[in-house]
Amino acid sequence: MNNHHLPGKSWLIRLSQALTRPKNQEELLFLLEEAAQEKLLEHSAFKMIEGVLNVYERQVRDVMVPRSQMIVIEAESSLAEILPILISSGHSRFPVIRANHDEVIGLLLAKDLLRYILDKDQPFSIVDLMRPVAFIPESKRLNLLLEEFRLKHNHLAIVVDEYGDVAGMLTIENVLEEIVGKIEDEYDTFEEETNIVALTDGVYRVKSLTTIEEFNTFFHADFSHEHFDTIGGLVASRFGRLPKKDESITISTFKFKILHADKRKISLLEVTSLAGTHY
Repeated sequence: MNNHHLPGKSWLIRLSQALTRPKNQEELLFLLEEAAQEKLLEHSAFKMIEGVLNVYERQVRDVMVPRSQMIVIEAESSLAEILPILISSGHSRFPVIRANHDEVIGLLLAKDLLRYILDKDQPFSIVDLMRPVAFIPESKRLNLLLEEFRLKHNHLAIVVDEYGDVAGMLTIENVLEEIVGKIEDEYDTFEEETNIVALTDGVYRVKSLTTIEEFNTFFHADFSHEHFDTIGGLVASRFGRLPKKDESITISTFKFKILHADKRKISLLEVTSLAGTHY
């Protein structure tokens, strides 16, 4: 039978030649893209292969969470101060810093707090619970970091610049997203919206991660941000527990209704101005 009549035969020959004697990455990607277009390779598989190749080209600084966006725990914090941060962020691992914010001294795992939540009479010290934290340079390649995460069973590393100062942090999820694409959950659908959205007169939809400062500015409120950075943390603290969907609470001249929440965090709030003021 003539090889020219076999679907994809000429392409398969070129691909095998590229794999045995590859000239460059661009040629390989071109052939793989052709395979996806000819339905010889699933598009999702092509995108994953492309992601793997890109990981070899990228460095930690390209995908890290910058220092300004890190959610951290101060070493001197009490259990009551920590819980709202855990609830509102939904994270499971937190860098522990000293009060001056210039030094990361360890890692706190949310699961290590469970026994203290159940028995609040136990003496509590973050320093006693801290786990070692890995430090990596900004220039480290992602493929090497992923292998290091796998071998050492790490899930988070602190990124330092050339002077040894904290530049940001990186999780294993950040690296995997470079391969498989954005790992979304049901709450990521709110990511591209502004933090505060007007629904009807005097009623607003507010992300729980909206800072107290932004909330105060928008609503002309005066909530203190001494103990809580976000409006979700403030609301959770007033409940004294993690509230469920559709539960509500009144704080000052605002009614807060839980629109979305799971077992880990509040995601979205409905805020009603009881004073009837429109913003």
